[in-house]
Amino acid sequence: MVQAAVRADGRAGPMVAGRIRRRRLDLRTTPGRLRLLLAGLVLLSLAWGALAAFTVVQYESAASGVVSTSEPLSLTAQQIYSGLSDANDAAATAFLTVGPEPVALRQRYLSDIAAASSGIEHATAQGGGTGPAAGDLAALAADLPAYTQEIGTADANNRLALPLGAAYLRGASGLMNGTLLPRAQGLYAAENASLGGTSAQATGLPLICVTLVAGLAVGYVLYRASRWLRGRTNRVLNVGLLAAGLVLVVSLAWLAAAYAGARGDLLHAQARGSATVEAVARVGIVAQQAHADESLTLIDNTGDDSYQTDYQQQQHALGPGPGTLLTAASAAADGSPAGPAVAAAVTDARAWFAAHARVRSLDRNGQHQAAVASALGSGPGDAGASFTRLSDSLDTAISTDQAVFNSTAGSAAGAYAGLEAGVIALSLLMAAACALGVSRRLAEYR
Repeated sequence: MVQAAVRADGRAGPMVAGRIRRRRLDLRTTPGRLRLLLAGLVLLSLAWGALAAFTVVQYESAASGVVSTSEPLSLTAQQIYSGLSDANDAAATAFLTVGPEPVALRQRYLSDIAAASSGIEHATAQGGGTGPAAGDLAALAADLPAYTQEIGTADANNRLALPLGAAYLRGASGLMNGTLLPRAQGLYAAENASLGGTSAQATGLPLICVTLVAGLAVGYVLYRASRWLRGRTNRVLNVGLLAAGLVLVVSLAWLAAAYAGARGDLLHAQARGSATVEAVARVGIVAQQAHADESLTLIDNTGDDSYQTDYQQQQHALGPGPGTLLTAASAAADGSPAGPAVAAAVTDARAWFAAHARVRSLDRNGQHQAAVASALGSGPGDAGASFTRLSDSLDTAISTDQAVFNSTAGSAAGAYAGLEAGVIALSLLMAAACALGVSRRLAEYR
């Protein structure tokens, strides 16, 4: 296409339209630079919005994962581990009684087995069957029926007053301690590691630091653009760029506040919730194993002291003392709502250890029935009463700090509510403000 143009001598002449377009896009001119600035600021605003939204999605997903997936799976694994240990303890304790099996102990055993089976199914359904704990879950699912069958055979023989029942009980206890509990411990460790990884992702600093630094860099670009426009157009204030800067400040402040609040809640949930629950649960599991060994020592009439040796090893692991489980639980619970219950558990453990020593003394001196009566008794000084108080204190500590975790971690997950849509909307508003501010200066050249 050819258009008429006026030459330097005043005569009309042809001019190519593409040359006009190229002249309009010439970056050596102020209009050309304004167009480039407009496009650059709009794209920069949108890029900032995309980065901020990505950051929000990453942290919100991790925080929600802690609450909805990782922590429940860790809790399920802990309940499987604890339930199996308690079931073995209940089965062993029931054998000490003369006559019909106590209904309370039978119900406790059945409840523990049902909870463990349900937990295995739940963990498998939630993805544990394909993760690092898949082997442990498969082994638990395969071996638990074998354990319950051994206990059933032991019960049947015990009802008939056949000594073979004790042999089946020892076999079942060996299966529990040699296979099921190590597998449950492996599952618990794997789920705890997964919880720790998700928590670290939800509280990590690198991504939020990069995003905030990028936001500050965008703010600096807006400032420099405003300075350049003031020099070129002699206008002191550009309302559009000022509005874009204020929108950016709101975005940064909202993002930083949400992250700080969520991170603080998650760290508090870990320090005053899951850390205490994990430490106290370990105490409870080892105490249950020791209690089962206390019963098995009284049941076993072969003269083998292996169960008493196991009890002493577990007593040493429990403490209290440097490097022991009770000391670790006390440190984890220090300052948390579970602190008083854990302190009570330390006292209860000492009382139980002393009562157990009396039980062993009675048994070694030919007073077997008196030893059994103390192991099952509920009176002052009885080993049974001391262990019951210890179990109650541990259960109280776990339930108290589990409630702390659920409440605080739930608040962390809710801190990002609406933030993703908010930063996207604010970035669009910022882009529109930049376009308005620069286009008004560009219109003055037309």
